[in-house]
Amino acid sequence: MLVVAGLVFVVNLPFGFWRSGTRRLSWPWFVAVHAPVPLVVLMRWASGLGFQLATFPVLVGAFFAGQLVGGRLRGAVRPKDESRAARHGSEPPKTG
Repeated sequence: MLVVAGLVFVVNLPFGFWRSGTRRLSWPWFVAVHAPVPLVVLMRWASGLGFQLATFPVLVGAFFAGQLVGGRLRGAVRPKDESRAARHGSEPPKTG
């Protein structure tokens, strides 16, 4: 189960990175959050985990942790003003 949880985490990193650069509750945000779900279901099925109740907290936690860390990675790669400007199509404020 921990191997599958690690894979779920890694799969969600790029989706979290993408999600954090979109406007909240927009169509791209919705896709970034929900697109990895079929991949997670496929991993559960392929690994033989099935859908036992005990696996849900671990895999759901890995899913959200991957989204969160992916979003934080975007913040580390792009300063806040630049990512905001990219989302809204404007120049970042000038400092100094």
